[in-house]
Amino acid sequence: MSTVCDIGQLISVDPQYRGGKPCIAGTGVSVRRIVGYYKQGYTAEEIAVNYGHLSLAQVHAALAYYHANYDRMEAEMQAEENEERRLYAEHKRRKDQDA
Repeated sequence: MSTVCDIGQLISVDPQYRGGKPCIAGTGVSVRRIVGYYKQGYTAEEIAVNYGHLSLAQVHAALAYYHANYDRMEAEMQAEENEERRLYAEHKRRKDQDA
């Protein structure tokens, strides 16, 4: 007899864990990380194989969460990338000033 899984239980958002970013429940893998591989062209199956401890259902749940929350997630990811660029430029500027 097969069991039924509530896919809503596959993604967790806890403000005290990873800054409230959505993660695959019970793992340290963020939805953002799965999306990164997805955007590089990896299939859900390839991602699951590369993360041997994740099931295909977990990977699909992460991708479903991303697509269901597309605008918010894209805005958050863009903000993170902008902050990374800003910090890199600031570090480079300071390094150049010290030289």
